[in-house]
Amino acid sequence: MAEQASPAAAPVRKRKPRLPAIEYIRGIAMMGVIAIHVGSQYLMNQTANIHLIALLEVASRFSVPIFFFISAFGLFYNLDIHEPLNYRAFMKKRFRTVLIPYIVWSVFYLVHDGLFYRVGLPDPLHFLTILFFGTAKYQLYFLVILIWFYLLMPLWIAIVRRAGLISLTLLFIAQIAFDYWSSFSVPFNTFVYGLPDHSWLKPFLMYRLNYWVVHYVFIFVLGGYLAVHIHEFQNFMQKYRRAVTVFFWASLVWLVAYYYQLIYETGYTALEAINTAHQLCPAGLFYTLASSIFFFTIFTYQKYPKVLNPILHQLGRHSYFAYLVHPFFITYVSVALQKSGHLMTAPVTIVYYFVILGLSMLAAAVCRKIGEHLPLLNEWTIGVYPRKK
Repeated sequence: MAEQASPAAAPVRKRKPRLPAIEYIRGIAMMGVIAIHVGSQYLMNQTANIHLIALLEVASRFSVPIFFFISAFGLFYNLDIHEPLNYRAFMKKRFRTVLIPYIVWSVFYLVHDGLFYRVGLPDPLHFLTILFFGTAKYQLYFLVILIWFYLLMPLWIAIVRRAGLISLTLLFIAQIAFDYWSSFSVPFNTFVYGLPDHSWLKPFLMYRLNYWVVHYVFIFVLGGYLAVHIHEFQNFMQKYRRAVTVFFWASLVWLVAYYYQLIYETGYTALEAINTAHQLCPAGLFYTLASSIFFFTIFTYQKYPKVLNPILHQLGRHSYFAYLVHPFFITYVSVALQKSGHLMTAPVTIVYYFVILGLSMLAAAVCRKIGEHLPLLNEWTIGVYPRKK
């Protein structure tokens, strides 16, 4: 007699196919973030080439927002939004993959910089403040915003459930308005910087870009919405592939043209220009939107040489560690350059970029390999845990 299945057995959910585009975009975004931080080093050169700055600091401005797009896409792609969310299990998993590495890397940089710059370690209260605002190192704020996105996951699910073309358009318009106000409102910024230093409100407003998820709500919700409607999204990419490409290049031209206008017509310095033509200005928001759709399209429908796939795979696989470790190498390569007497000229900066990228990737690959034998290393640094047998 055949054995009958238990009526209490849970139905096995069919696993969705893997999307290489998610991994590839992570790698591209990581390269863009490193470009921004290398550009910051190059800006110390009083005669820095404004065109190279445009490449490093402006063309790469999609990098941080697209991380949120991909994070949301990955979350919602593997989520049934019509089923109740097990919030406790969800947060436990996300804290293991993000919160623990965030704390570990924050402590690492605080100890390292305290010794390297001889400034000592912060007191416990200051340490908690640093953790809250993500200021232990300049790239760590991304994880703070991501944690806030995770904490508010029930809200994003509710929004994505009800989202449509009209509501997404209105959300995008609202995003432009809010980001413009937060970034460029003279009365608001005058109020913030006019607050006395002892005011408890001042750090919450000064570091608003480090933890206010509202700056990136649209791109996160868009990622979730497209993941839920993956088949419609795939049809859209196939049908409008050329239009997506044109939109991407047009948005890039707009953002870069804005940067040049600020320099040539308004008289801004290169530093002032990149602090204005960034991802939260209107042109930057359109560029982020276009980049998210464009990179997903070309990486889904192979509109690039296929021989790049192994490279893109490695960049994506090690993007998390490389993103977190690259400021460490920037510090020591910069010191080596200073001691050798080399100036950050344009050719040196280009080599410098690839050295930082190469060292970060090498460190990521080595630590990942060591972590196979010492699991705590991978668990603490990138939130990767051994698979249960």
